[in-house]
Amino acid sequence: MYSIGPLTVAPGERAQGLIPVGTSSYGVELGIPLIVVNGAQDGPVLCVDAGVHGDEYDGQEAIRRVLAEIDPATLRGTVVGIPCLNTPAFEAAARASGIDHLNLNRIFPGDAEGSYSQRLAATFVEQVVPAVDAVVDLHTGGAYGEIAPLVILQGGYEDLATDLALAAGHELVWKGGKWGGTVRHPVLEAGKPAITIECGGATYRETNVEHHMNSIRNILRSLGMIDGEAELRDTYTTVSGTFARSAAGGFFVARAEPGETCKEGDLIATITDHYGNTLEEVTAPQEGIVLWVRRIRTVRPGDEVVIFGEVLGEIQP
Repeated sequence: MYSIGPLTVAPGERAQGLIPVGTSSYGVELGIPLIVVNGAQDGPVLCVDAGVHGDEYDGQEAIRRVLAEIDPATLRGTVVGIPCLNTPAFEAAARASGIDHLNLNRIFPGDAEGSYSQRLAATFVEQVVPAVDAVVDLHTGGAYGEIAPLVILQGGYEDLATDLALAAGHELVWKGGKWGGTVRHPVLEAGKPAITIECGGATYRETNVEHHMNSIRNILRSLGMIDGEAELRDTYTTVSGTFARSAAGGFFVARAEPGETCKEGDLIATITDHYGNTLEEVTAPQEGIVLWVRRIRTVRPGDEVVIFGEVLGEIQP
């Protein structure tokens, strides 16, 4: 038997339910929706989550589809799917929660006595992290940006999470992620591998759903949970990310695409006023790769507009 939150699932069975976190002002129970497929055979417990940001949709659909296709009779271990971790943000069609306007992916491990998002993070840490062996966190660039397919491997945890990161299948491995409070942080701190997979954004695309589905399947194969050999690349490119912010507000137009290589000084984007006058040119600070580009045309001073990736080296599995 496998138990997580209120669910207890027999071997060879599947179930769904909600880990409660709180109640909305209109009396509806809010929490973490779970889909659990418990294999008939022993193996690891993999958690795959999406919807940490409510405007990132592709990973949510990928989880539902992959878990629907898994046969519990042949599965070795257990897959815990969380299609939409942050349901208030999803209802608001926004990056942040519509209840307390917090960015869930910056506040882990949360606070059980705090606002809803703080309690949500704390519930994940208290009830999900102890019940799983590894976590794969699916993201896109959100409604206002688009990101090249990549995996984030937290600096300092390479020995713990590199194998999981390479199994995601993307050539680009973003080392670090200097900001804290993400889903992967409390999992790694608990001594369990965790990665973040990024792909797409700006709008929902079936091709990006497929990218996420392929990553999940390959990770399942790498863990020996489903049949087949995991596919690994010959080499992976490691990068660090630098966020560029606008100095001027206005109309933003990208001049480069996610995944495109650039040289120092290359024009990446322009910001104009309503008359077409150029207010600012965004240029590459060094040779590297454009990782993320803003897609929302409205830009204000200090907004994120581009993420540059400086190439650090290669990983050869």
